Amino acid sequence: MESKDYDKLWKDTLEILRISVSDATFKTYLYHTHLIDIKEIGDRVIAQIGCESFFIKQQVEQRYFGLIQDTLNKELEKQADLTFVVKSSHQSPSTNHQSPSPLFDQPKINQEEINDALKKANLRFMFTFDKFAVSGSNQMAHAAAEAIAQNPGTTYNPLFIYGGVGVGKSHLMHAVGHSMILKNTNSKILACTAEDFTNDIVDGIRNKTTAEVRKKYRKLDALLIDDIQFIAGKDTAQEEFFHTFNAVTSAGGQVILTSDKPPTEIFKLEDRLKTRFQAGLIVDVAPPDFELRSAIVLIKAEERGITLGNEQVALIAGNITSARVIQGFLVRLFTEVNFKHVDLTTDLIQSLLGKPDEASNIKIKVNPEDVITSVAKYYSLGKKQLLGESRQRPIARPRQILMYILKTQVGLPHQEVGRLIGGRDHTTVMHAVKKVTQLLSTDVDTQEDMKGIRKTLTG
Repeated sequence: MESKDYDKLWKDTLEILRISVSDATFKTYLYHTHLIDIKEIGDRVIAQIGCESFFIKQQVEQRYFGLIQDTLNKELEKQADLTFVVKSSHQSPSTNHQSPSPLFDQPKINQEEINDALKKANLRFMFTFDKFAVSGSNQMAHAAAEAIAQNPGTTYNPLFIYGGVGVGKSHLMHAVGHSMILKNTNSKILACTAEDFTNDIVDGIRNKTTAEVRKKYRKLDALLIDDIQFIAGKDTAQEEFFHTFNAVTSAGGQVILTSDKPPTEIFKLEDRLKTRFQAGLIVDVAPPDFELRSAIVLIKAEERGITLGNEQVALIAGNITSARVIQGFLVRLFTEVNFKHVDLTTDLIQSLLGKPDEASNIKIKVNPEDVITSVAKYYSLGKKQLLGESRQRPIARPRQILMYILKTQVGLPHQEVGRLIGGRDHTTVMHAVKKVTQLLSTDVDTQEDMKGIRKTLTG
């Protein structure tokens, strides 16, 4: 089969796959695959599929193997066996298929020119759409941002994204600016915080350069402002932003704002600004669920050249609920492995999770007896029941979770955990930790129980 046949076959395959999954799933995973080779062996074929990164390979192979196989079986009219490898599409002459999504049809631009434009716009280089993991908690915000990237200034203007710390609001906002720069490096884009905007206004008044400040903000193709809630209660800043907002949008420019709460809940925000914000799209980004946190772990680990097994990914995602803390934890893990020359093992990850100055969400100084009390109370059990010999599931499972917390969150050795839990052998503790780690990757009830217990311990 010639390379042009590979192109057509994979293009047809992608078109079928695209209608079988959500648009966000297609763009996050399946779009970043290509057909490298097909070998016929009797009445079967072996199809080698290239993936742009290890993260893409792992997700596609685990989630969409059957769907891709069934689609290829129908296209080839033969039974297809699949193999997945990490290989960029530009490395293979058979993968120049056209993307069915216009968002990704970017013209070729000099990378140095792009970098200069990104720096000038104050955009973060790594905050791109292909580095953003999509799940149910952020799918709507992601779809809205991509729609704006395709047609800035016409769709959802302004876009107002709100949510807690570290959920990806800024990432999406910067990804839109990044996409605009890729299309046109001459685009006038500025990303800043509400504090930056306010400081510029104050400096402009003090130095009598208000006209220059207004020119800086009002002649933009896109104005991207983080933490807009901080202009509330500042009369001069709100006055200037009101006119800046009108100037940018009336000229066809795009405005994207992020906040920790919706406009209606921002205290001392002028009504005229609330009205302007509500004229566009207001979308919230919820805290990442376990699946999304796992994807974030894989993406951030890949960025630092760290290869993690599924159990290790589940361990990190099951213990850390914040995307920002995940990133900090991986920095520490990277340091341990590359500068201290420590082997990357599950035990290493567990030990780091148990340290107070790293990723643990439970205070390390908590007394083990308090943990036992909290777990018993959470499951409505007596301490004697929890620490006893019963193997009934309603008691055995909370006991395993107790062992898991004492080992991974408090950082106690296996032997000490076993001593506290009725004098059990360290192998029993190891089994419990492994079991709960697996449950945290698949069982929603266990994930919620862990969050509830953490909350009682951290206050």
